[in-house]
Amino acid sequence: MELTNYFNVLLKDTVNLGQVKLDLLDSRVEAVYKALNADEQIRSLILGKTPQGSWAHRTIINPVGSNEFDADFMLDMGENPDWSDDPKKYIEEVYAALHRQSTYGNMPHSRKCRCVRLVYANSMHLDIVPHLNLADGREVIVNRDDNDWELTDPQGFTDWMKNKDALAKGNLRKVIRLMKYLRDHKNSFTGTRSILLTTMLGEQVTELRTLLDPSYYSDVPTALLHIVKDLDVWLQANPSTPPVADPSGSGVYFGHRWGSDPEKAQATYSYFRDRIHVHAAQIEEAYEEENKERSIELWQGIFGDGFKAPATSSSSAKFPAAAPAAASTVGRSGRAG
Repeated sequence: MELTNYFNVLLKDTVNLGQVKLDLLDSRVEAVYKALNADEQIRSLILGKTPQGSWAHRTIINPVGSNEFDADFMLDMGENPDWSDDPKKYIEEVYAALHRQSTYGNMPHSRKCRCVRLVYANSMHLDIVPHLNLADGREVIVNRDDNDWELTDPQGFTDWMKNKDALAKGNLRKVIRLMKYLRDHKNSFTGTRSILLTTMLGEQVTELRTLLDPSYYSDVPTALLHIVKDLDVWLQANPSTPPVADPSGSGVYFGHRWGSDPEKAQATYSYFRDRIHVHAAQIEEAYEEENKERSIELWQGIFGDGFKAPATSSSSAKFPAAAPAAASTVGRSGRAG
């Protein structure tokens, strides 16, 4: 059964990052941006800021337990001619600017491959990504490990995401959050980066499918069923690690995000492929089950006891929030299914 109201509860109470945390994220980004803009060494290069990744795409979810949640933002910067042959200098200088600040200099902060990471105790971390439009027309971020530029089109990716979500009647973002929840909270397909998961799920949403069946993405469980099944078909047709192109058209491929070592990358991909195959069958079984109580048990076997009736529903007493048998199965296996 679809049990759409149960999915609404799961998303609202368990999966989605709450508004308090989103507001905290927004205020902290504003404060960091203000501090960087006040730095005498780099403020002349700073042009603006743009949310990136799951924050921009509205696919950010609650972290596991007391773990940090994370968010990225682009620090839009102008070119410094003296750094033209040394792209990593942008990351180094943003790091140094934080280090000079009385507030952030005493907080954990580090240089990563593409960003500067600032860690807030027991709550969250921010990844600050230097982002430039070069004079030669390239839109780039920095790869510090290679000391080189990487092509990017963050607005193009965000626009692609909006278009795909609109085709899916606003349900693609919710499906992505649910699948991230399985990865992070149920230890399923661990190691698959969010950019890969988001891209592969989004690419399954097509206008043709809506033309053939206008109800194909009509609600969250229906969209979940069809998107995951379509992804499974695609994955089963691709036993080797696929390249996964940036759908913005930047010319970048995300295949390297499976891992730098080819054998480990293939192992990560194969594990993901196998787990999606299992989840596709689980989701179909729960969706097609006509007995309500049994369907609830099957959905809880996938998502846990957060899958429950709305508090005001008259059915909540009849169907308790947790199904003991399903919960114990998840606990033994360490993954959803």
